[in-house]
Amino acid sequence: MNAHEEQFARSFIVPEKRNRYLELLGSEKGRKKLQSELCHCRDLDQRFARLLISEHQSATSVERILRSKGAPEECYLFSAEGHFDGREISLSDALFEVVDSNSGTFMSCIPAS
Repeated sequence: MNAHEEQFARSFIVPEKRNRYLELLGSEKGRKKLQSELCHCRDLDQRFARLLISEHQSATSVERILRSKGAPEECYLFSAEGHFDGREISLSDALFEVVDSNSGTFMSCIPAS
């Protein structure tokens, strides 16, 4: 299991669903199931979600917000889109690729332990 994906489940999924996500992430078949559901993930812990007003929904604005919260230069992508999935790239490049792509993509901005 990828450390970033494990932290995604442990940190951002509602407590009652975490073990199921961890179980699914432990197999390739389960991981693919989760990937296919990223666009409509209903199990995100809303305590950690923030709605961005429309003028802050650009790659540049999102990067500024993430940097102000300590995001590093590199991030990891867990995505329903194969060309994004599993990549470690610069935060700036990732945002320009992912924002407005209509893909279900989780960007890990915290180094996995």
